Amino acid sequence: MKSYRKELFFDVKQRREFINITSEVRECLRESGIREGLVLVNAMHISASVFINDDESGLHHDFEVWLEKLAPEKPYSQYRHNGYEDNADAHLKRTIMGREVVVAVTNGELDFGPWEQIFYGEFDGKRKKRVLVKIIGE
Repeated sequence: MKSYRKELFFDVKQRREFINITSEVRECLRESGIREGLVLVNAMHISASVFINDDESGLHHDFEVWLEKLAPEKPYSQYRHNGYEDNADAHLKRTIMGREVVVAVTNGELDFGPWEQIFYGEFDGKRKKRVLVKIIGE
């Protein structure tokens, strides 16, 4: 069995952002040479998420609105965590959206259903962030 590891870096310009990272993950798979196995993609920050969904701007807007209703950013004083930081809402949003995804690899390709794409969801950005890609298989 082979193993491959790579970190992807993103300069996130906004506090909240959804970035389609499917092409970067496909490139990692190509570099790995693995034809059958699994790809793990996970956020390396406690205030970020990796998830699979459709790349449709209306849906991304709906995520933003929905998450803000569930865990509003302001007022900062509503969260005990915000005594030292102002990102408690980002931690909660990450919990809702998840930490990682695992995708099957078949014949050297990501084995997706229709419209599936991999996204990095950032909830406390405005700085450099990273994602881990780990691929195992043959």
